Amino acid sequence: QVQLVESGGGLVHPGGSLRLSCAASGRTFSSYAMGWFRQAPGKEREFVAAISWNGRSTFYADSVKGRFTISRDNAKNTVYLQMNSLKPEDTAVYYCGADRAAAGVRAVSEYDYWGQGTQVTVSS
Repeated sequence: QVQLVESGGGLVHPGGSLRLSCAASGRTFSSYAMGWFRQAPGKEREFVAAISWNGRSTFYADSVKGRFTISRDNAKNTVYLQMNSLKPEDTAVYYCGADRAAAGVRAVSEYDYWGQGTQVTVSS
């Protein structure tokens, strides 16, 4: 069992930055691939970024590549999402997920556990 708690969301102007954190409980955190997804009102949850269990492989949606960076600290059971050059279209609830099998880190259905989400609003 893994419990996930996101934090770090908020209101930011276009071009600004935020860093999201996802703290995990449980001793098996380091065996999970971790992902960030987002869901805007009226839209489906979409993939943003993912990282392998050891942090050596990262994956990004085309829409955030070059602006967002995912990282993890297994000693702290935490995964991060650094978001730079934010745009209004980045506005959404951001969720982190834990994927035990890591067979398809871009798919919502692959994830075993989810956090409750944190709101990110990009607006002037």
